[in-house]
Amino acid sequence: MFKAKIFVSSIKNLLSHPQFEHQQWRGIVKVRLKWVKNRSLDHVIDTDTDLKAACLLKDAIKRSPTGFLTAKSFADWQKLLGLTVPVLRFLRRYPTLFEEFPHARYANLPCFRLTGTALLLDSQEQSIHQAHENDTIERLSKVLMMMRSRTAPLQSLHSLKWDLGLPDNFEKVLILKYPDHFSFVKAPTGVSALRLKRWREEFAVSALEKSNEGEEMGDEYRQFKRGQTTLAFPMNFPRGYGAQKKVRAWMEEFQKLPYISPYEDSRHIDPNSELMEKRAVGVLHEFLSLTIHKKTKRNYLRSLREELNIPHKFTRLFTRYPGIFYLSLKCKTTTVALKEGYRRGKLVNPHPLVRLRHKFYHVMRTGLLYRGKGANLIPREDILLKDMENRMEDKEEEGGGDDDDDDEDEEYEEIETGDEYDEETSDVED
Repeated sequence: MFKAKIFVSSIKNLLSHPQFEHQQWRGIVKVRLKWVKNRSLDHVIDTDTDLKAACLLKDAIKRSPTGFLTAKSFADWQKLLGLTVPVLRFLRRYPTLFEEFPHARYANLPCFRLTGTALLLDSQEQSIHQAHENDTIERLSKVLMMMRSRTAPLQSLHSLKWDLGLPDNFEKVLILKYPDHFSFVKAPTGVSALRLKRWREEFAVSALEKSNEGEEMGDEYRQFKRGQTTLAFPMNFPRGYGAQKKVRAWMEEFQKLPYISPYEDSRHIDPNSELMEKRAVGVLHEFLSLTIHKKTKRNYLRSLREELNIPHKFTRLFTRYPGIFYLSLKCKTTTVALKEGYRRGKLVNPHPLVRLRHKFYHVMRTGLLYRGKGANLIPREDILLKDMENRMEDKEEEGGGDDDDDDEDEEYEEIETGDEYDEETSDVED
């Protein structure tokens, strides 16, 4: 608690310095940038779209009191799942996960239940949720701590369930276990919401601060804690940006602005200042850091925009800072990813749940080989999963090498990053 008071005091002293008062009120620099298409990250987003749909269907079948779903029940789920094909066709692609059988009363009505492999993967998923429950509670608490009222609509949290690594029916299987942490309330708009009951000071440390606490950055971080310097965001620019003096000078000025923790009160900052823009970048950086895939849909952030105190047209921040964020238009939606979370198209230090989802995806892909060949030809779940684990280990060994960025997979497409970017482009809502 004492350290936290020193930190808040140092920030206030830094903000009161004449240099930063001037920088806070100075107009935002407009630099013409190019939007760079990153094929590796687009491929990740494309892959995760099908993976997420399969996992959500798995959860829906598991929740069903009958233990199966009929084709009629999910006929209108295509947009909800973000799929580009009908749900019936999607389920039939993956017989290793979804077993088709005729309805007992209506022979022409297809039904789907989970295979033994899918049930085994689900049991492994539940084990991971239980083993990492404290980590999930911290992650959810930090999301609520970033909100103005420490409250978030349940509908928004349900949309973010996949990204935040929350268990299915988390409000029942997780929230009710921690009545001293969370409570259900009615938001001023009348919707059901989740509120953090008490502030957790030990959680009020951002990912950027944690990354600077190591020995290598120890001196700089100690100076930052004393209010003598600021923290810089890791920058991973697309090929060609480093040679642009105008961009480099702009980023240097941006990095010199004081870093405002997303867990600090921002009401004293001028909403039209550069300082507020850097604070908004810090909020988006922290939010994406809390997701286990280091990415989410823009619409999910938009539903929390007011609570996060970020600008109405916040999409321009993603295109204005391409060294920090990557904006993707894959799968008929807008997704934003944290670039530092990926190296050569793969997640850095993936969460155990992400590793299991990779296994789930490998089982999905294997199902493409057996579709239409009959369930009797599909290997038993133990053989199938063992084969998947061996293949994943082989791929990890082959994936070694240097850590150079995958800019050979980038394509340059020039767009402006100013006000003309269409903020109102509608995404598929989950």
